[in-house]
Parts: sequence; structure tokens; C-alpha cells
Amino acid sequence: MRFRHRVAALAACLSLPLAGLVGLASPAQAATSATATFSKTSDWGTGFGGSWTVKNTGTTSLSSWTVEWDFPSGTKVTSAWDATVTNSGDHWTAKNVGWNGTLAPGASVSFGFNGSGPGSPSNCKLNGGSCDGGSTPGDAAPSAPGTPTASDVTDTSVKLSWSAATDDKGIKNYDVLRDGTKVATVTGTTYTNTGLTKGTDYSYTVQARDTADQTGPASGAVQVRTTGGGGGEPGPSGKVNLGYFTEWGIYGRNYHVKNLVTSGSASKITHINYAFGNVKNGQCTVDDTFAAYEKAYTADQSVSGTADTWDQPLRGNFNQLRQLKAKYPHIKVLYSFGGWTYSGGFGQAAQNPAAFAKSCKAVVEDPRWADVFDGIDIDWEYPNACGLTCDTSGPAAFKNLSQALRNEFGSNYLVTAAITADGSSGGKIDAADYGGASQYLDWYNVMTYDYFGAWANTGPTAPHSPLTSYSGIPTAGFNSADAIAKLKAKGVPSAKLLLGIGFYGRGWTGVTQSAPGGTATGAAPGTYEAGIEDYKVLKNACPVTGTVAGTAYAHCGNQWWSYDTPSTIAGKMTWAKNQGLGGAFFWEFSGDTANGELVSAINSGLK
Repeated sequence: MRFRHRVAALAACLSLPLAGLVGLASPAQAATSATATFSKTSDWGTGFGGSWTVKNTGTTSLSSWTVEWDFPSGTKVTSAWDATVTNSGDHWTAKNVGWNGTLAPGASVSFGFNGSGPGSPSNCKLNGGSCDGGSTPGDAAPSAPGTPTASDVTDTSVKLSWSAATDDKGIKNYDVLRDGTKVATVTGTTYTNTGLTKGTDYSYTVQARDTADQTGPASGAVQVRTTGGGGGEPGPSGKVNLGYFTEWGIYGRNYHVKNLVTSGSASKITHINYAFGNVKNGQCTVDDTFAAYEKAYTADQSVSGTADTWDQPLRGNFNQLRQLKAKYPHIKVLYSFGGWTYSGGFGQAAQNPAAFAKSCKAVVEDPRWADVFDGIDIDWEYPNACGLTCDTSGPAAFKNLSQALRNEFGSNYLVTAAITADGSSGGKIDAADYGGASQYLDWYNVMTYDYFGAWANTGPTAPHSPLTSYSGIPTAGFNSADAIAKLKAKGVPSAKLLLGIGFYGRGWTGVTQSAPGGTATGAAPGTYEAGIEDYKVLKNACPVTGTVAGTAYAHCGNQWWSYDTPSTIAGKMTWAKNQGLGGAFFWEFSGDTANGELVSAINSGLK
């Protein structure tokens, strides 16, 4: 299927001179008026995201559209969606694709692109005519204001200041945008935003409007976190570095909370998701009580170096996490419910979100371990879509559940969710209201891995965690960049998105071709499950032989594996920072080496 972004103008709009009457339209369109406006949806210094919106303002249907503009030298489109974009030098042309060319009166459509360079579009034409229906030719839009600075930050307010924009006709006023939505229009270059939520992250930009009511490009963004709240603060880099600790890992994997200390990982992470609590009968419940709070640890196994006693009120992983937090006070711990195996219970939970949320808080705040957990994470695989089982709760169920959790837990707890990274058209991201739900959540753990694997037992071989698309990728939209872009387009703030890293590889056997795209005869053997193996094993058993789409692959004998390495993780972290993401998370600790080299790579990459 063709990959489509439903791009919304989330950030400052630069309304470029565009058109009333479409002068070069076909006879059937001669009376049709249309406009085109440009929005700069994101900016990471060396590049930016952009969106054009074409609107039929006339009384007859528009059967096709073509938008043209000029970029200054050094600025160009690097990728685009929902339009066919070409260029001749610095002149760029975008034509509708098959499904979005027809516009009824009053209808509009958007297409988006990523660009490099500092410039903004100019000299726009729509179907050969002007783009805004009557701006004076040559009347330039205002420049971008300076990036705001934040001061006087409190629990509920922040003061913003910025340097003035310039314009040939003079500046009329400024729009202040919070997380892409206009919150105020002011005539000066300062604004104090009140009524905010304590302990919450916000992103602010500013755009100028001239006396002809033309708006210029958005300023750079300033990230602000209000004071107060019980949420876990990110590390010194300002980014989240979160790892999953599996409840069952203490058995066959022999991985315990103390391993976070001996590996050096505890000092480099900011958060831990404890996985998984179960969802039964529409309620949260502890899964393995022995592992969670009954298992006795000897002195040499314990984080504190003190042996558990038979009569102490809390033992097991929960007590070890309590000891870890005492030793590393910066770490916040969230209790994660669901996962691949236990997501079947969310459908019933969605029928009574308030009761579900109440049950979850009762588990998290159990008096025996109330000091251990700083929040809750919901890993629903997948709302209104199919995972191990199929859910039919409807597109609003996830938002309703998220709202109920926030209402129950309040602002003093973290409330997060692990979500699909299916960026395909009509895929799992489209199945639920992730944009609407994001207002209630601190962040999303976007599961940007497991795109491809030996469940397709004859191949083609493909990396399970590609950062970007590549020539020959088996499914369009199955990569991190497309998933993140789609979530942003649905209104999720960049700072609420964490990039997912797998500490394992996926592989096939019976493969003769080294490069991706080869055929196979089945899943490669693995320690615990065919087709999957820990990084700590693969780095020596099947060393990397190549890279593709920002990740690594390895061909050894007749096996073919893909997995991330410290080097590819460094590249992914640079990309995450350039995208303005809130950080990264990984699944899961026990796949790393004894000295925690993958955790270290994420930590270093986020600085």
C-alpha cells in the first residue's frame, strides 16, 4: 500500500502569497479558487519538517493541484510524502498523487516533507496562479523571530522572551505557540503563559505577522519543564534513558537487579519499566508474586549487600528495586502492565476505564511497596488492532483509558505507554487516537523494532529495527523515521516520543546472500527461542558484516542476523536528538553485555 502521512499544521504557519483564481486550470476548473499555505512543523538546526496545505476556496471541485515554490540556494527537500516532489535547481514542484487530487469546495489536503538547510519557500504558485488570493506581489513575509528564552519558571507558569522579527512593511504582532497550538497573540516580544501543569514538559515557538497579515516562519523551539510534580526528571542531557527489567529474567537468564549495578548501567539510566503486571478481568494485578516480592536474596546477590530474612515484609525484585533507588536516587521506576502476552485483558479494561485505573493505582500504591514505583506504564499490543489476539474496542478506547489513568494517578505520578511503531498507511498507528491520548501521558515508548523477522520463515531477510526506509524494504512504513513522523503528524509532541532500541537480534537460517533481501529456510537457532538472540551472544557468535538503514546485519555461515551495535546506536541517538525526541528506551537489560556497553552507547549518544 502507498504510505500516507496525514500531516497537520502543528507549528507556526507561514502563509505565503498564494492564490485566488486558478488561472491555468482546465475549463471545468476555471471558476475554482484555491489557496496553499506552508507550515514549518519542526526544526533541528541542520534541517526541518514542512507541510503544505491546499484548500479549495471556490464553488466547484478541483480535480488536480500543483504547488511550485523557490528555495534559496543550499535549501532542499530530502524526502516527501503524499505528493510527488521534483525540482529544477532551486525551483520545486509538488503534484498530487492519485488519491488526493480531487478537492470538493471547502475541502483541503496536506502533504509533507523533510528538508535540509536554513531557507524558507518563496514565489509560490498554485496551478500556475498566485497562492493566497490577492497579496501584493513582492510583499515579503516577515522573518522568523529569535528562539524564545524561558525565565521565571514556576509550577504553573513561564515567562518567554524573544528578539524581534523584521519585515519590509512592519510587524503587527506575534503568535505564541505551545506544542504547536496558538495560545496567545501579543504585540510585544514577551509573554507569560499561566495555567500550566506542574512537572510537565512544554515546547514553545513564536511567529510574526506583518501589517498585511502575512505570517512568517516559526522561531526555533524552547523546551520548558514546569517545576513541581512527582515525575522523574531526565538525566543531565535532559533526555530519558529508560530500560525494561523483566520479572521472569531472574530465572533462566539469571539476571537480577544487582546486575544493573555490576554492569555500570544504573548510573547511566534515568528510568526502569518493571515488566510485566497482568491485566485480568479488566483490572491490573501482580503476575509472578514469588519473583515480585517473595524470593529471598542472599547478601552477595543483594544490591545492599544484606541478606533477606524470612520475616521481612518485602523481598524479591520489589525490595531489590527499593535498594537500587536508595543507592541511585535519580532512578525512577514504573510498573508496566500488559505486553505481548497479557494485552488480551485491555479490551475488558476499556469497557470501564475508571475501574481499571483504580485497580492499577491500588497495585502501584500497595503499602508494602508504595515507595518503589513512581508511575505506571501501559503496554497494550494493540488498541483496536491485532497482536497475540485482536482487539475491537474502537479508536477512542486508548485515549479514554489514558485519560482515566491520568485522572486516577494525578500529576504526581508518571503515566506512560509503550505503543506500536507501524508507520504504514492504515496500519496500527491509524487504528487508535494516539494524538489525542498524548495529552494525558508523559511520553510514549515507540516500539521501533520487530518490524521484520523469521515469522516470515523464507524471508526476505530484512533488518528488524531499521531507522529509515531503504531500497527493497519489504513493507513501506515499517521503519522508525516513518513511525515517528506519523505520530508527530497526529499531534504528538516530539518531546513525548522515545525511540526504541532492541538489545537483541532477529535471524534466519539457510541464507546464502549477505546483503538484505535474501531467501531463507527458517528461523536461526536461538538460546531461548528460534529466530531471536541476545546482543551479548551475537556480537561474538555472528559479528557484523554490513549496515543498512541505520542498523547492522551479519551473515555467518548460513545464518543472517540483524541487530544494533554501539556504533548504530550512536547514529540513532544523533537522529533522535535532531528530531527533538525526549530520549530513548530499550528492551531489555539482560540482552546487554556484562559491562553494559549498549546502555553506555545510549547514554553517550543522548548527551
